[in-house]
Amino acid sequence: MDADTSIQVRGISKRYKIGAAQERADTLRDVITSRVQRIGKRRERRATDDIIWALKDVSFDVKKGQALGIIGRNGAGKSTLLKILSRVTDPTEGYGELRGRVGSLLEVGTGFHPELTGRENIFLNGAILGMTRKEIEARFDEIVDFSEVRQFIDTPVKRYSSGMYLRLAFAVAAHLEPEILVVDEVLAVGDADFQRKCLGKMGDVAQQGRTVLFVSHNMSAILRLTQESLVLDKGKILLRAPSGEAVDFYLNRGMDKVGERYWEEDEVPASAAPFRPLAIRVRDKNGNISDSLRSVEPITIEIEYQLSEEVTGLRVGYYLMTTRGEPVFTSFDTDDTDLFNAYPARPKGIYISRCVIPPNLLNEGRFVLGINASSYHIRRYFQDEQALTFSVDASGAPGTQWPEPRPGSLRPALAWSIEREE
Repeated sequence: MDADTSIQVRGISKRYKIGAAQERADTLRDVITSRVQRIGKRRERRATDDIIWALKDVSFDVKKGQALGIIGRNGAGKSTLLKILSRVTDPTEGYGELRGRVGSLLEVGTGFHPELTGRENIFLNGAILGMTRKEIEARFDEIVDFSEVRQFIDTPVKRYSSGMYLRLAFAVAAHLEPEILVVDEVLAVGDADFQRKCLGKMGDVAQQGRTVLFVSHNMSAILRLTQESLVLDKGKILLRAPSGEAVDFYLNRGMDKVGERYWEEDEVPASAAPFRPLAIRVRDKNGNISDSLRSVEPITIEIEYQLSEEVTGLRVGYYLMTTRGEPVFTSFDTDDTDLFNAYPARPKGIYISRCVIPPNLLNEGRFVLGINASSYHIRRYFQDEQALTFSVDASGAPGTQWPEPRPGSLRPALAWSIEREE
């Protein structure tokens, strides 16, 4: 590895065995039973059916001071790659070399000990990075001020809310000055103000000449923070290119062009149960499924899903975004108070949650729909940030008597008046 290279990855592959969770056998009967079950399963399916490659022959280099984005759909292997580079897990094949201290933020509170206080965890994380106590003390106040948890800094972190946990974890990872900062999609947990604050800090880190690996579904953040990006799909690198080119390739690749998307059973993680998405559709004013709509006409969004058992407090909705990942608006099926009160729980069955985007709201362009099913502050069942795309044609919309393009995602028909003052 030459002196200008910070990260070198060669032929990294990671294999998992489906259903290979460790089970403890307490008795001889348990051992015999588990052996018989494994033999039976092997007879039912070929051995290769049990294997999944989360990564397959991944190779790339990252120069010192470079900010590299890693993008891809859920299950593409992004988080697995970062876990290998952070030494959380070992590769099945290949190797990676990293030059310098590595600060990792792979999930909320990575590396925190729940029984220790916030203060103790700051010093623990600094020691893990190889910093001296003096170096940590010099940055201690800056970390605490950024995290906004000074009042609770001597409280065990197991009593922190998820937001407090995240703020302190990010502050530690970003301020203890590792040469390499590895950040997975954790900023989605924080509120909007904190996300902006974190993105600003990450921009500062990148400008200071430290190496950043950044995984995110937020394409605006990828474009803002990184010069180049990798596009991963099914464990393989499809493209390495300047971030603008990589984002356009990713967003336009494999998107359904007919206004409808079905989820196959193997596309839905087991953790989503009892919720299972079936389809999402876009319909025009006549009820026809289409991926090309008119801004002067109503647009109907349908989300079809199945519940295998009753779910309490469920809300199903979508994020509407531009193809660059910029949010336009978010809407859930129980935003209306009457529907919220009518569905405190949903019995098992098949449902369609449907809403209408009113005419004269969207501007021309291509839009992305992301789906979310969750119980607020309790559990997220399923999320797909890029479920479907559709185009909007602004012909006949307000202001089209002038041929100039209008900036922005919205083009509302607003009531104006003109009065002449005497």
